[in-house]
Amino acid sequence: MNQPTFIATFQDVQKRMYQLSRRLLTSHEEAADAVQETMLKLWEKREKLKDVNNKEAYAMQMVKNFSLDRLKSKQAGHLKIVHNNYDSGDRNAQEEMERATTVSTVQQLIADLPENYRMVIQLRDIQQYDYEAIEKIMNMKATAVRVSLSRARKLLKERIEQYHNTETA
Repeated sequence: MNQPTFIATFQDVQKRMYQLSRRLLTSHEEAADAVQETMLKLWEKREKLKDVNNKEAYAMQMVKNFSLDRLKSKQAGHLKIVHNNYDSGDRNAQEEMERATTVSTVQQLIADLPENYRMVIQLRDIQQYDYEAIEKIMNMKATAVRVSLSRARKLLKERIEQYHNTETA
């Protein structure tokens, strides 16, 4: 694979790689470094990439693994898994505060899910990946992805209901 082909192949996926890494790592710099390191590894493996059917899923899996490794490393002891705040639209201050509180609560509930559930929800419901891509990124079988997503959504729903019940009590 030559340089123009490599750039054309991975230029669009870099933003999604960053978004996934940023959701896993609190720091913009850490996420940018993760993408850069992953791109370097992809470049070094460029000759082997011709055998890869879904290069986007392969790149996403690599950046996910690198980001998780950073979280587990001693260098990243100060990092924790979090979710970004969503971009807010033009609403009045009261609605915006309520929305921010709700988003923050849901983000925290997602962050508290087991890692596998959290990743499946991130990839499917937030980043809108199809099941086939998630299978490759997560290195899971199709049925396992669907089961994990179903269980994750069910658990998240239960936790949201529990949160609202304790909030109103």
